[in-house]
Amino acid sequence: MSGDPQYIDWQLARRTGHRIVRDGPTVTEGEAHAAVEDLRGAAARAHQPVADTARLHAPDGTSPVHVVDRKRWIDTNIGSMSALLDPVIGELVAKRPAGPAARKVGATITGTETGAVMGYVASRVLGQYDLAPGGTPSLLLVAPNIVHVERELQVDSRDFRLWVCLHEETHRVQFTAVPWLRQHMIDRARHLMVDLVPDPEQLQQRLQNILGRLPELLREGGQGVSDLLATPEQRAEMAGITAVMSLLEGHADVVMDDVGPRIVPSVEEIRTKFDARRRGAGGVDRLLRRLLGLEAKMRQYRDGAVFVRAVVDKVGVDGFNAVWTSPETLPLPTEIEQPSAWVERVHG
Repeated sequence: MSGDPQYIDWQLARRTGHRIVRDGPTVTEGEAHAAVEDLRGAAARAHQPVADTARLHAPDGTSPVHVVDRKRWIDTNIGSMSALLDPVIGELVAKRPAGPAARKVGATITGTETGAVMGYVASRVLGQYDLAPGGTPSLLLVAPNIVHVERELQVDSRDFRLWVCLHEETHRVQFTAVPWLRQHMIDRARHLMVDLVPDPEQLQQRLQNILGRLPELLREGGQGVSDLLATPEQRAEMAGITAVMSLLEGHADVVMDDVGPRIVPSVEEIRTKFDARRRGAGGVDRLLRRLLGLEAKMRQYRDGAVFVRAVVDKVGVDGFNAVWTSPETLPLPTEIEQPSAWVERVHG
């Protein structure tokens, strides 16, 4: 793993994630092999309909598709996190170096926390476009999770796998057809991470703020821990990043819904059951999702899709695609909620 092990114990994160993650569904060797091959084929079948519907040209061979299990998903994401944080760690160390004892304790804590989060999420994510800072980006399809959900929903497996690939393939098209977008997101994330780390004298007050506002995490629409730690300026930057994520997720859902009826026979049944599943989490699972900010991600699908459909209704797909011109044409947080404001700003 890359990164300074004195500050983040990535190997401990990996071991913790592997220890926490649950086993996948029971499958025979033949079923596992068939699922892997079917997902690879589904990703290939999804590409052209997605690119044509989005009207985005994505060069061939720029990012591979990997069908992975839960532990490999953890390994890949920890590797990407360490690559993302390398420059951040260097900058923080230069500003606020810590003694050897503090580094060791801090590395253990952050490594354990990172592994715990990865172990939880690895059982739930169906697919992901890995930006792989410093490496080769790729599309990850988590086979055991896809098999688990298709069984839980009792839907046609081939249809469900293709349907999932429509959403994830849209992300691959977004980032390969818009060359500047990947580095833009990496740079913004790094900048925010540097800014979010509080000075030592601020830490106690930040912790007191969290304890005082924990009830917010229990309410529908509550914030994640990172939001509770942030200053108003930092929350504004978070809102900007969230607006872009809403765009990406909403656009993927819209493209998936436009393509689905043409090539996925049981798409209506799948969408109905999947949406009910999204809403149905409760108890400890819902609390953990709020603590990790995953509830906010669910809102990104909804808010982003509303934005994309409203803009396309006004200016068409080609007019909407002006959003990919440059960082300046990405939607602002207020524009996600008021699509007409984005149209007026970009199209006049």
